[in-house]
Amino acid sequence: MAVMIRNERPGDYRETEEVTREAFWNVHEPGCCEHYLAHLMRERPEFIRELDFVAVRDGRIVGNIMYARTEIQCDDGTTHAAVTFGPISVLPAYKGQGIGKRLIETSKKLAADMGADVIIIYGDPDYYSKTGFVPAETYDVRNGENQCAAALLACLLKPEAAASIKGRYLEGPAYELPPVTDPAFLEFEETFPPKIKGKAPSQERFAELVNSTVPWEERTKGRD
Repeated sequence: MAVMIRNERPGDYRETEEVTREAFWNVHEPGCCEHYLAHLMRERPEFIRELDFVAVRDGRIVGNIMYARTEIQCDDGTTHAAVTFGPISVLPAYKGQGIGKRLIETSKKLAADMGADVIIIYGDPDYYSKTGFVPAETYDVRNGENQCAAALLACLLKPEAAASIKGRYLEGPAYELPPVTDPAFLEFEETFPPKIKGKAPSQERFAELVNSTVPWEERTKGRD
């Protein structure tokens, strides 16, 4: 059965959160909080409802992508609007079937049609390089701490944007989550079936990416 990509509807919210929980469980850390991020993001002013898509197959939601507005504080003192996505989720049983790529390509096209000229994300370059993303430092974009980060990636939707985005990327409040010990998160988590938290090789890869940063001054040392 073919995969259908469509906008998420209010009646999908709980199922999408269940998909997100299954997709991220034990991937980055024991357990996960990405489903709580999805739950909270829909109420954030930065959330872009038009770019909130689900993938439907076999009569069920098997994937989701969510976008938010963000910005780059440029070195020339200006601010450049950008968009970012996450979480992007695919049920484990449906991974490797190109569903994540479909979600990205569909939303990228619409984001460009809506006027966005660059997408900045944090993600694994081994995966996202297959969907048009390159290290953000390619365009002299670094993180909020003015560091080049291996996980900070960019995709130009309009080539001319390359000349105007040099600066520090600020992910923004949409991705600020309370600690997993927060009572609101614990109450939310109790509404889902219990799952066993544990270690996984992917957690080592995640830690490696998080810690792979180089100060901008060091990276640019010796430039003309």
